[in-house]
Amino acid sequence: MADLPEAFLERMKIQLGPSYEAFKAGYEKPAEKGVRVNSLKISKEDFERLAPFELDGEVEWERCGYYVKGHAIGKTLLHQAGAFYVQEPSAMSAVPELEIEPGDKVLDMCAAPGGKSTQIAQYLKGEGYLVSNEINRKRTLALCENIERMGLTNAIVTTAEPEDLSFYFDSFFDKILVDAPCSGEGMFRKDRDVIYTWSEGIVKKCAARQKEILAEAAKMLAAGGRLVYSTCTFSEDEDENQISGFLESHPDFRLVRMKKLYPHEIRGEGHFVSVLEKTDGSKKSSSQMKPDSERSAAVRLYREWEKDTLLEPIQNVYSGASGKVHTFPDGAPKVAVCGNTTIDVRRNNLLGDIMDGRRFEPSHTLAMRLKPSEVRHISVDEETAIRYLKGFPIDCPGAESGWSVVMYEGMPLGWCKAVSGTAKNHLPKGLRMQM
Repeated sequence: MADLPEAFLERMKIQLGPSYEAFKAGYEKPAEKGVRVNSLKISKEDFERLAPFELDGEVEWERCGYYVKGHAIGKTLLHQAGAFYVQEPSAMSAVPELEIEPGDKVLDMCAAPGGKSTQIAQYLKGEGYLVSNEINRKRTLALCENIERMGLTNAIVTTAEPEDLSFYFDSFFDKILVDAPCSGEGMFRKDRDVIYTWSEGIVKKCAARQKEILAEAAKMLAAGGRLVYSTCTFSEDEDENQISGFLESHPDFRLVRMKKLYPHEIRGEGHFVSVLEKTDGSKKSSSQMKPDSERSAAVRLYREWEKDTLLEPIQNVYSGASGKVHTFPDGAPKVAVCGNTTIDVRRNNLLGDIMDGRRFEPSHTLAMRLKPSEVRHISVDEETAIRYLKGFPIDCPGAESGWSVVMYEGMPLGWCKAVSGTAKNHLPKGLRMQM
């Protein structure tokens, strides 16, 4: 790759010494591709059986990760069903270092487009709580779509400045991931556009921003909690020097370990990961939700619909603004309902809407979180599933009239409404496949 920035190459020559030539030669090879199986929806065994592309070995640092070969990997039925997430292999290395346990309260501080948030959710196994924050409102669209597609039940998406988050969530989280905005030197091989936007000035700007983000993250971590800082760049100013500077100004933290994955040493594009532990401080809780809205008219209408459609009731249901109905896990902070003056909640486990003040209509978010044992459903084969995803009605002779979820291999695709042997398609138009 002849067009790598000269200043970048000169710095890497000093930084790597004898291994520099191997590093540089690696840029003549194609970028590695990877996927992460969504264990919330499908087993690895079933994924291996159904995968419509070639699997090329398992990713060593992520139990659900695979190297893959092929093109248009994301334009498949399994992807639409939320069976996997397309993710660069070395980017999977940060989340396992959090050592997440089900029940933890976790913050993904720079979350879009959602690869690491959805990975965190797999380790939570539907328990605990995840706040996925993204400061760029435009980027929250992809983040929300991925969280919905993967069927997360215990996450909200927020847009807030780090200092506003830390004011509300003081000493609140057990685990925090800071996958910091960076100069993206580990993206050179897979995205050539990054090469042309890179500069030494960008590196310095990113380092300054990373320092600010880390300082606010430190305030939100409870005593004994774990903070993982990661980047997809090789600059020591953004990586090792960033951590050494942080530790100098935060004596209540200790370094657990630090690792740097270079593309000439591993199968991947490169990543930096540092694991920090907070040794001192307090453990506080922000104001939490209380399930006190079961008496509201909106929740009553939802419960009536639920009796006819779901096989198991959903707990902790709340009525929000404009007739919307939500659910939140135990211990969720009050900000999850509608945010506040500084924290904008972009997605908060919407179950559906009350239409005309008289009836409940379920959301696509609700469909994507359900399992066959939890809802009335219509199981379809691959051909029918693709037809459904294109927006067509499907035949369902003998199906009970009313709302059902269309399921393929036990995974939800979306809602339909059966009438006289035909299921009307309720998949949102913006999600319909062009195949």
